[in-house]
Amino acid sequence: MKVIHTKQQLIHAPEKFMVTGKLQTHPESPERAEILMNAARKFGLTEESPLNYQLKYITKVHTQRYIHYLQTIYQRWERKKHTSLEVMPGIHPDRRDCGYPDSAEGQIGFHHADLSSPIGPYTWEAAFWSAHSATHAAILVNNGEQACYALSRPPGHHAAKDYAAGFCYLGNTAIAAQTLKEKFNKIAILDIDVHHGNGTQDIFYERDDIFTVSIHADPIRFYPFFWGHANETGKDKGVGFNLNLPLIRGTKDNDYLSTLRSALEKIEDFAPDALVIALGLDAYEKDPLQGLSITTEGFKKIGLAIGDTMLPTVIIQEGGYLSPELGVNLSSFLEGFIIGRKI
Repeated sequence: MKVIHTKQQLIHAPEKFMVTGKLQTHPESPERAEILMNAARKFGLTEESPLNYQLKYITKVHTQRYIHYLQTIYQRWERKKHTSLEVMPGIHPDRRDCGYPDSAEGQIGFHHADLSSPIGPYTWEAAFWSAHSATHAAILVNNGEQACYALSRPPGHHAAKDYAAGFCYLGNTAIAAQTLKEKFNKIAILDIDVHHGNGTQDIFYERDDIFTVSIHADPIRFYPFFWGHANETGKDKGVGFNLNLPLIRGTKDNDYLSTLRSALEKIEDFAPDALVIALGLDAYEKDPLQGLSITTEGFKKIGLAIGDTMLPTVIIQEGGYLSPELGVNLSSFLEGFIIGRKI
């Protein structure tokens, strides 16, 4: 099994984000990717760097204006006087169908759902290569690999078609799923990050060929708050092809695994040709973001259940923040997955 990653993903190093009314040290640091990469190496995965696919796959899930914004906004911001070191919004529209401004400040507000995703001098390049890691992993599966792990960083599942959110800029999981469509007709996405994958949901909400499933801490009291509720089932042709399974804060292994079994049964009913896993290790009981209470052994059991589907699978790294067990938890999940696949 291969791990896809490139050091260009490490050059994005956000300094601050706004939480509880205060600017605090940003938890989505390059160090977390280094820890995960070291764990993947130690586990025995074969390293491979992604090719440069330009914008071919990114444009399949994101709008042209959003891509242009990400490519150019830091340089535009830097030319202004008295601005912060990182691009951050100061105003947000109350809906998505409003006017689209020409000013940098207005576009920043339009293209950010929150204050968690600052843009620095290297954000676009890192996000670009993070998306390419996801694309490359999917292409390898298209070409016959049974499973591949994309160590995508920065993460992506909160990034919608037209905006950044939750430390995410480009929708890596969505890009991988869309790339798989070059070979497979029906794709299932299973998001096991502690946070709901609102960006992935946004991208596929009106489609019936990609079944999106998310198991996450209940957004009634947890980020992203406005999305991830059980009554969000899809729109138009996509009705019935989006499944949210919110869990109470602090849910432990046994109850989580019960919900996971239900999710996998729904995926089996959909009968997909391939599977994308949005792997969030932030459901861990000691993760700094504190949503669910999954143990290291629990991640092995989660991997085992997913591996047992025997579907061609792309695993995309999403959340999982600095704790002594971060790399151990990745290894635990991979061990379970490989045992489940019987490979």
